[in-house]
Amino acid sequence: MAHIDNAKRIHLIGIGGCSMNGLALILKSQGHEVTGSDREATQFTPSLDEAGIRWSAGHTGEYLKDADLVVYSAAIKPENPERVMAKELGIPELERSEALGQISARFKDVVAVAGCHGKTTITSMLAYINKVAGKDATVHVGGYVDLLGGGVRVGHDDCFITEACEYVESFLTLAPTVAIINNIDDDHLDYYKDMDHIVAAFGKFLKLLPENGLFIANADDARVAKLAANDTHRVKTFGLKNGSYTAKDIAYDEHGFPCFTLVKDGAELGKVQLSVPGEHNVQNAIAAWIVSEEFGIPFEVYAEAMHEFQNTKRRFEFYGERNGIRYYHDYAHHPGEIRATLNAASRVPHERLFCIFQCNSYTRARTLFCENVTCFGAADKVLVPDIYPGREVDTGIVHAKDMVAGINAATGNALYLGTFEAIRTWLDENGKPGDLVVAVGSGDVFRQTKKLL
Repeated sequence: MAHIDNAKRIHLIGIGGCSMNGLALILKSQGHEVTGSDREATQFTPSLDEAGIRWSAGHTGEYLKDADLVVYSAAIKPENPERVMAKELGIPELERSEALGQISARFKDVVAVAGCHGKTTITSMLAYINKVAGKDATVHVGGYVDLLGGGVRVGHDDCFITEACEYVESFLTLAPTVAIINNIDDDHLDYYKDMDHIVAAFGKFLKLLPENGLFIANADDARVAKLAANDTHRVKTFGLKNGSYTAKDIAYDEHGFPCFTLVKDGAELGKVQLSVPGEHNVQNAIAAWIVSEEFGIPFEVYAEAMHEFQNTKRRFEFYGERNGIRYYHDYAHHPGEIRATLNAASRVPHERLFCIFQCNSYTRARTLFCENVTCFGAADKVLVPDIYPGREVDTGIVHAKDMVAGINAATGNALYLGTFEAIRTWLDENGKPGDLVVAVGSGDVFRQTKKLL
């Protein structure tokens, strides 16, 4: 396998993506000459210009020819012109997750945040705690974070904090010393055969820890708790119902932001006031405390950071108000995430709660949203447009109407509308001041929702 240690000059194909952009900035900080290309400019490419990284809009090969190594993202197929050129020139190639894993091995301490839900939020919380505590870790996040001005923070401490994504088992490239597993769920069934396959992947992830490594486990999740019970590393457990670290006296303010008392082994550590909504964020915050404690950060500094911490982009993000109706968007695309998001929304004062659900995968639609769909129960009405294809091709096996039938069989509150234009018309005719609209999904729903305003 190609290795970044053997490459002075590295070219990244897809450098405008969040993760690839982060890799580019980290590699440059570590002494590599970095270039790249992408189809067009993105919200992440200005940081490349600021760092003096040359890149091209279009896969022209302009900066490729003298590279010692090419790194490409999963979205870049073998027929990409620059990948074809690299092969012709005999330039070694490395997939993004492999490069991230090799980068992680360069650090003494590596905090890898895993789980099917909550990775970006926990990693972002840790990034902010790191900042408030005056630490200087390098942070790599899978989404746009305002406090980072993107998805990466290049630090100078010997510590790396990163999301550990389970899709196609890419987290198995990492070299963690601290591993968080927040939950294990039936996601990415276009790759995994079944739940046993998914659990086995997380088991392999834990085996990457060194002998004295720390496993931080959500004891409220039965699958994670089972892994914790059988793990031979240091284990610290957390949860709202189970675990050594938990919360009591949870209360919500007028924005749906929770306040709670953090408890360790029955002893109260102190009050924490969050500025992000939902019970699930209490759980995320507890996980972030265990990491903070591991690295010697005082509770008062942690509590200050948690009070100031704001949501990352596309996590219950307020988009605006029209006709007295407030619009939010959340990246939630799995039943567990949608349930948590709508439960959080239900705690925000409102008249009626409308959910717009755009499924981003035909596989996900067929396997998760056509039968026994109970996650939309908190919504007064669920408005469903056509499925966003994502990585897949429409073979006609499943339609958005099949999901509407699955939702209605459980909660009877779904309506197929096809397009966002039709959804806007429906809301104009049926919405009233004081109503709340939460659009969920990981496709282009975040762009489409802005049209509603």
